[in-house]
Amino acid sequence: MHQQTQSSTTALALAGFIALAVCMGIGRFAFTPLLPMMQQDADLQIAQAGWLASANYFGYLAGALVAGAIPWETRTQLRVGLWLVVITTGLMALGHYWPLWAVWRFIAGVASAIGLVAVSTLCLSRLAALGQPHKAGLMFTGVGFGIALAGLLCMGLSLAHVLSATAWLVMAAVALLGLVCTRWLLAKASFHAAPPASDHAVANSTTSTSEKQSMIRHARLIFCYGCFGFGYILPATFLPAQARLLVSDPSIFGLAWPLFGLAAAASTLIMSRIRRNYSRRAMWVITQLVMALGVLIPALWSSVTAIVIAALCVGGTFMVVTMMGMQEAQIQGGANARQLIAAVTAAFATGQLAGPVVFSLMHDYLGTSLEGALVLGCAILLLSCALLLRPFPALNGASSPIDRSQV
Repeated sequence: MHQQTQSSTTALALAGFIALAVCMGIGRFAFTPLLPMMQQDADLQIAQAGWLASANYFGYLAGALVAGAIPWETRTQLRVGLWLVVITTGLMALGHYWPLWAVWRFIAGVASAIGLVAVSTLCLSRLAALGQPHKAGLMFTGVGFGIALAGLLCMGLSLAHVLSATAWLVMAAVALLGLVCTRWLLAKASFHAAPPASDHAVANSTTSTSEKQSMIRHARLIFCYGCFGFGYILPATFLPAQARLLVSDPSIFGLAWPLFGLAAAASTLIMSRIRRNYSRRAMWVITQLVMALGVLIPALWSSVTAIVIAALCVGGTFMVVTMMGMQEAQIQGGANARQLIAAVTAAFATGQLAGPVVFSLMHDYLGTSLEGALVLGCAILLLSCALLLRPFPALNGASSPIDRSQV
């Protein structure tokens, strides 16, 4: 029986790994390494590229809101999200009409958010119920793996002088393969063990006081996760472009994005081991402080070395923060975990939408450089850390310090 459970949870974690690689690594992030190729052979202008990125961000916000509202079964949401990523990625290869591209990128953003919420809801609760919560580290490694794979494929295709349209078709084929593997693995996983009712859910049903305390906890979690989205998005958006300004050789600057993804993949595996000795919020604060350092370094030091350090600091922490935030939402949400996971995902989407907008406004009206915006991003991340370090109101009305609560 134990061996069967191990096999089932491994299949479940691998299904989540592949689904996140498709939904996030391709649906959300493949555009970043493909952008230089599209600029070169599809005559995509930088302003148009900004609109495509913004369309994806708006889609991600819309998808998070939809995921928390629609009554579909979670596995149905996941299938829809995966299929939409495959279809919209393939459609990017058709024509050079960028407003239509914006539509596909918007739908891809919707699909990515629906996929992330579905995977987190489906897998985190089941892994916890089956006594294997640490395998969430393997699951969230999928995002970094997908980013690295997309980056390396784009670098290889670019060096081979392959057109960007063909590159989009290659990405669609990879996404389709991932969809098939995900469905096969989910068929092998167990879904019979019900998720354990959390203490938060029990407390929420007892008194209005505990409901109020729970709302405060949820509001702070949502706000802090939104700050994470704001602080992370500027380096995540501009690292490849900064690298290209400093180094003209595509075989070198093209490594910035794969390095970002590999750091993300390795970090979740490592932190899932270290996590056993620390609370979720403690790990969140530690990794977000490292991220803040990575955001700040390119603002103070303009060099390839600074870009590499920033890629490692931001790429090596953003998925750990994502994992901690998703696990915290799953635990705090109890019976309404999917709604809370969707809410924090929407907060992240709002933060990442605000980041480029704030930068553009600061640049146009205050003459602020990218370096100044990075300093602001660092400050927002530090604010989030300060709020996470403050005691959370406990459900019994007392203050709750950062404890060693386990998933």
